[in-house]
Amino acid sequence: DDVRVTAETIGERVGLSAAAVQRRLKRMREAGVIEAEIAQVSPASVGYPLSCIVSVDIDRETAADLDRFKARMLACAEVQQCYYVTGVADFILVVLVADMLAFEAFTRAQLLADANVRSFTTHVVMEPVKVGLQVPLNGSLRSA
Repeated sequence: DDVRVTAETIGERVGLSAAAVQRRLKRMREAGVIEAEIAQVSPASVGYPLSCIVSVDIDRETAADLDRFKARMLACAEVQQCYYVTGVADFILVVLVADMLAFEAFTRAQLLADANVRSFTTHVVMEPVKVGLQVPLNGSLRSA
């Protein structure tokens, strides 16, 4: 949960030396098990107090159309997360904005202006109950 924890502390918790922990972390980084080590920043503290979950329905789902939409979302600063999903919607977005005016500007520029967006539904987050990127390990990395 905290990337600042030292190899020594991790070693004490799992019964390994600090050197063994460092070797395992290095192998996990090289194998892609550890993809990134990040700081979790409070969106509100940097001017983005409004989070919206947006489900997007695409009209044409050709590979080229999907790739175009994905590329636009990757390039859009307001889109914190973008998932291509099954079910009623084609994409689920997590969008961070300063206020509703900024969200309206986002929808006009990124969704309404895209002729391939059939429809979208927005859920405004009232309270983030759980936010994180932790993956439950349940001992699955014991040999890593």
